[in-house]
Amino acid sequence: MNAILTTDLPLPVHSRGKVRDTYRLSDRELLMVATDRISAFDVVLPTPIPDKGRVLNWLTHGWLSETTHLIRNHVAGDQSISRELLDSQPDLRERAMRVVMAEPILFECVVRGYISGSGWKDYERTGSIAGDRLPVGLKESDRLPEPIFTPATKALTGHDENISRAELARRAGLELADTLEQASLALYRFGAQRALERGLILADTKFEFGLHDGEVILIDEVMTPDSSRFWDLERYRPGGPQPSFDKQYVRDYLEQIGWSKQPPAPPLPPEVVQGTSARYLEAMRRLAFRYAVART
Repeated sequence: MNAILTTDLPLPVHSRGKVRDTYRLSDRELLMVATDRISAFDVVLPTPIPDKGRVLNWLTHGWLSETTHLIRNHVAGDQSISRELLDSQPDLRERAMRVVMAEPILFECVVRGYISGSGWKDYERTGSIAGDRLPVGLKESDRLPEPIFTPATKALTGHDENISRAELARRAGLELADTLEQASLALYRFGAQRALERGLILADTKFEFGLHDGEVILIDEVMTPDSSRFWDLERYRPGGPQPSFDKQYVRDYLEQIGWSKQPPAPPLPPEVVQGTSARYLEAMRRLAFRYAVART
């Protein structure tokens, strides 16, 4: 299947993000289309990853359909796509999601069940993550005693900024901060348990929320390889980095070649493209959601 770097639908463009192209369907609904773009270190790479958009859309649909008992989300009740749009874009049905328009809450809601990535670096330096002290003697990739909530600001340009829970409460207000934390932890626990049942560890993930008719709802992608670290349960060995089913493979390659992490990003070689695509598809296969998108 051909990779899709960008889309061009006969609809008004609402926004183009690092991965998704979003179009206006009406004053109240949007069409979010997942492309095969991939970003690393907050820079979009020039090389697409075949099938990646399909995986992100499929997994997000699955998670959203199975977490409505925890929190309402932005999926519109009608998921039909017009013939005109289907004719204009290959495999649009597998990449698109109709959503209600919500006001984004500009904080990334990160939950960590294991210590890895930037969290591990913070712990090595300070013994804490996001201002919360952790037990001494933890090794890289260790499971934490309990999942922890480590928020960040959501930067429209540039890098996100990690902040403490107290700082989130100061900026967002105590009530909203508590709602975001409790919803994020509940979603993570649900996702982590499902992943374990399918031989995967959900090491950490990030959620995004919005306001719709005054209610906090779950928006954007949910527990995908773009927004999460998935590890193979059978190969899990704490004490160092873990083999993963996410874009860590791309990050590792870019670190290896010494890229400055400033645009423009270098192209990815075929073996990295193929390896990344295979990891995303394997995560989708393992999680094995069953859901249906309307066909008309």
